[in-house]
Amino acid sequence: MPSTTDRPDGSDDPFAVAEAALDAPAAPRETVPVERATEAIDRPTGALEAGDRPTVLVDDKKLGAQPTVKVPGQRKPPPRSRRAPLPVAVAFATLWAAALSYLPVAAVIGMARTLEGQGGLGGAAHAGLAGWLLGHGVPIGTSAGSLGLPPLLLTGLIVWRLNRAGLHVTRAIGARRSGKIGDALLVAFSIGLTYSLLGSVASLAVDGRGTDVTPARAAINFFLLGLLGSLAGSVRGTDALSVLARRTPRVMRDGLRTGVMAALFILAAGAAAAGLSVAFGGGQAADTISVYHTGVAGQAGITLLSLAYGGNAAVWAAAYLLGPGFALGTGSEVGLTEVMVGKLPALPLLAGVPDGPMGAAGAVLLAVPVLAGMAAGWLLILRLNRAALGDEKSGRAGPKKGPGRKPELPWSTVLGGGLLAGPVAGLVLGVMSRASSGPLGDGRLATIGPDPWQVALVATIVVALSASLGAAAARTFAPAPKS
Repeated sequence: MPSTTDRPDGSDDPFAVAEAALDAPAAPRETVPVERATEAIDRPTGALEAGDRPTVLVDDKKLGAQPTVKVPGQRKPPPRSRRAPLPVAVAFATLWAAALSYLPVAAVIGMARTLEGQGGLGGAAHAGLAGWLLGHGVPIGTSAGSLGLPPLLLTGLIVWRLNRAGLHVTRAIGARRSGKIGDALLVAFSIGLTYSLLGSVASLAVDGRGTDVTPARAAINFFLLGLLGSLAGSVRGTDALSVLARRTPRVMRDGLRTGVMAALFILAAGAAAAGLSVAFGGGQAADTISVYHTGVAGQAGITLLSLAYGGNAAVWAAAYLLGPGFALGTGSEVGLTEVMVGKLPALPLLAGVPDGPMGAAGAVLLAVPVLAGMAAGWLLILRLNRAALGDEKSGRAGPKKGPGRKPELPWSTVLGGGLLAGPVAGLVLGVMSRASSGPLGDGRLATIGPDPWQVALVATIVVALSASLGAAAARTFAPAPKS
């Protein structure tokens, strides 16, 4: 067989054959011209002048300023809100609030019962239920007389839990931030009615076992406390508080806020005074606790029981600073100028009761409520200045006065808010004085606490004058608000 370029050297290797084919020169190819028939297209031609077409000037700034339109997306069905029925939400929230306020009382009283060697879960539950009713202001009849001195710390816990109940029910029924006052009132009335029924059942459970409780009185107290406590939470949850604030005149709003702040300042000063007084009498308080020959649990129980009346002591000290003072028994008086008390119960909290009149130092203590009212009036003007500055920025109060300039508040607004703060503070302190008072039996301790009418009258006069003075001083000397 002759040798070809496809098989170099007669090799049968396919790889060698492929390499030889690639290396071999390409054979020449003949090219033939191809003729294509073309047809002439007759199109009219014309001269285009520059003025025949309009010219458009493209401006990037104008293009960026064009309004944009948001294309709506595909419509989706609104999500179905899961709302709880009102009776179910009210029942659950009310029972939960009652349980969270009752269990601590049962635990503390159960620990305190070890003082007398009386243990047992049933006895602690019954005594805790009686103490829980007492926290609602329901008097408990005993062999020693009527017990009607409510521990305000427990009352504050009850009101806080009812406040949370009103807020939770508002969210559960889908009325959150609806702005409807009717929804807030409906929630509060429903919780108050349910709480009243619960108080009646509790009074029936306590009545007849060495204690005497009136179910009608318990129903009324529970209804009022449940209504007011839950209303505070429902108006916040529905945002009805903002609606009411917008409908209230500005001067009245300022007076309400300033009066409440002044009352809180005076109560805070009373709490500080009571704490310092008990701290200075710490040795006597320790001796009082050592009188009870019991274990650690009993001493802890009596200490917690005294702390439960710490709120009462703060209100009594506030009345002491205002001047009217308070009573620790029939015919007794504890004031800045006179102290007349008899034999007191062996409680560590009473170790802070002063031994005699303060004398010249009493005049200094009388200045504390005045300073509290002046501070509330000063804060009123600072708040009004910030509000006026915000109105100037938004253009609702005329042209701006420039940086560093104070808004010129009218004297009617300044003095009106300060004078209205007096009755508001008097009402708050009078109600607190009434809530902190009550009997501890039918004997000499049948009258305990300050006189609410005297406290309300003195607080009204003191706060009205001091808040107006503080507001006037702030309008004159307070620095301009920062922008």
